[in-house]
Amino acid sequence: MRTRPSDRIHNFFERWFPEQRLFLRSESEQTRFIRLRPGTQALVLFGSAATIAWAILASSVLLMESIGAGNAREQAQRDQALYEERLNALSLARESAEVEALAAHERFNAALEQISGMQSQLLTSEDRRRELETGIGVIQTTLRRTMQERDVARDETEQAVAVLEGRAEEEGEHNSLAEVDTTVAFLNEALERTAEERDDMLARAEMALEEADAAKFERDLILDRNDKIFTQLEEALTVSVAPLEKMFTKAGLPPSRLLDTVKRGYSGQGGPLMPITFSTKGVEPTPDESRANSLLKGLDRMNLYRIAAEKAPFGMPLKDSFRFTSPFGSRWGRMHNGTDFAASHGTPIYSTADGVVTKAGWHSGFGRMVKVRHEFGIETWYAHMSRLRVSEGQRVSKGQRIGDMGNTGRSTGTHLHYEVRVNGKPTNPMNFIKAAKDVF
Repeated sequence: MRTRPSDRIHNFFERWFPEQRLFLRSESEQTRFIRLRPGTQALVLFGSAATIAWAILASSVLLMESIGAGNAREQAQRDQALYEERLNALSLARESAEVEALAAHERFNAALEQISGMQSQLLTSEDRRRELETGIGVIQTTLRRTMQERDVARDETEQAVAVLEGRAEEEGEHNSLAEVDTTVAFLNEALERTAEERDDMLARAEMALEEADAAKFERDLILDRNDKIFTQLEEALTVSVAPLEKMFTKAGLPPSRLLDTVKRGYSGQGGPLMPITFSTKGVEPTPDESRANSLLKGLDRMNLYRIAAEKAPFGMPLKDSFRFTSPFGSRWGRMHNGTDFAASHGTPIYSTADGVVTKAGWHSGFGRMVKVRHEFGIETWYAHMSRLRVSEGQRVSKGQRIGDMGNTGRSTGTHLHYEVRVNGKPTNPMNFIKAAKDVF
């Protein structure tokens, strides 16, 4: 007789789970029983154990997820507090740098005023020295002529005395002593007058030489002071220009090409600084003049950098607290052409530089957005806004409010998508922001 598979199963579990019978008695005194075979008992036991194990495992997973979520929230809060603290520190450092930059600018202006005064004194000293040299030359010429006239008069006097004495001896009876005395007195008076004029010319020449020495000493002092001022200005100029060049280089704007663009569109009051010229006769400039011209060129270069810095988007689009949520670069297999800043709904958004609004409205996945065209072929984009505060064609200034942060378009949460494009090519906005923080 063949054994069924179910019987084999029951026989296998019978050693651990012997067959049980559950008797049930009804109200009519009838007795019934339920037969619990070994396989059935094993199935119930294993099913109960599996249910209990599943309940324990699910409870553990839920508990771990709850604990992990709490820790993540606490960590996110700590990171946000740390980031806000660092942001405040950077803001204080930037304000301190701005104060130092203003003080340096004031020192430059004061130094330029000193240079102007020194140059005026130097020109006055040079004119005075030339006048003294001319006067000394005239005095020396007059003195030489007077001495020559004195020598000639002396020779003529001696000859006249000799002639008079010879004639007195030969023609004593025809000439009188009175005439001889008169002639000799006249000659002596002429000699004395000539000697007085000579002594007066010598005294005036000595005074002129002393004044020339004093003027030369004063000129040397002025030149020494000018040299010290030039040295200080050259050092300060080098310290001021180098960070600006580094800032534009980091931002991807070649300094030489940038300065050429600024020069072509220069609109500042007074125009660029012009070289100093002291002569119109084609004479080569002195070393001091060359240093002054070099300094003016450096100041003009720094002024052009200042104009470029005001026209390029080196500002921050947000002034309130925020957090970076997505950087520039590849993201989810696609290129993310900007930087995302997250903050509360309605946070003000500001233009990062002077420019003209070329787009203010709905734009596909960007939602409500604003495009601003700046100088040097630069354009900034501000996307996912909840409200626009400018219109197309409007000219905006750096720091002017252009909209409010929102969640329009293809967006997973309230944030600002900020792009910088140079000649139509997307550029990392943090290059501009970090470069400006390093300098300002």
